[in-house]
Amino acid sequence: MEMKKRINLELRNRAPEEVTELVLDNCLCVNGEIEGLNDTFKELEFLSMANVELSSLARLPSLNKLRKLELSDNIISGGLEVLAEKCPNLTYLNLSGNKIKDLSTVEALQNLKNLKSLDLFNCEITNLEDYRESIFELLQQITYLDGFDQEDNEAPDSEEEDDEDGDEDDEDEEEDEAGPPEGYEEEEEEEEEDEDEDEAGSELGEGEEEVGLSYLMKEEIQDEEDDDDYVEEGEEEEEEEESLRGEKRKRDAEDDGEEEDD
Repeated sequence: MEMKKRINLELRNRAPEEVTELVLDNCLCVNGEIEGLNDTFKELEFLSMANVELSSLARLPSLNKLRKLELSDNIISGGLEVLAEKCPNLTYLNLSGNKIKDLSTVEALQNLKNLKSLDLFNCEITNLEDYRESIFELLQQITYLDGFDQEDNEAPDSEEEDDEDGDEDDEDEEEDEAGPPEGYEEEEEEEEEDEDEDEAGSELGEGEEEVGLSYLMKEEIQDEEDDDDYVEEGEEEEEEEESLRGEKRKRDAEDDGEEEDD
């Protein structure tokens, strides 16, 4: 799809001045130049034209609010001075996979005073001796080159997100300094009450446990006494039976003796 048609498709019935992000990756440029993109896109903050066979930035419109520009995998070999003129507030520029060969081409980016991150990965310039040191010396305003700073620390995913996080942290610090939020003391009191109830409940539980143990012990003692009674009663019955049998034998012997006398 040609770039002009792709731009019309990406508008989605919106006016150009309402668009803040525009992704035109993998469409085709006519004669290696930008078509269909004009100054009416004045609110554009992010523009991506990766792999569109772009060779010239001469027709790039003025985009004063543009902060991030993706131009990877094209055939750009020079003319980078246009960027400082048309997009003076760029903070992120990706030129990886282009035809940039020497430092003099990159020197034109010195006028991008807000540029913090530059990507030249897979460009021929990266084969130069002391490539990273030379770029950092040439473009002293940048913090990250090919995703890493001078100490080889990796760049964050998004500088914008970092800024937002920083603002949120500042708000949190202000809240902390101002004191606890409303309702905080009430919640704390409720928690203390809950803790008191839990302690009381635990004490009660311990008391109940003690009562339960003593009750069980009493039951066991009673059972043992009952067992003893049962044993004693059994022994008494046996003794009675034996005495009865003894008396019977005695009577039988007496009866036998009388018979013999007769």
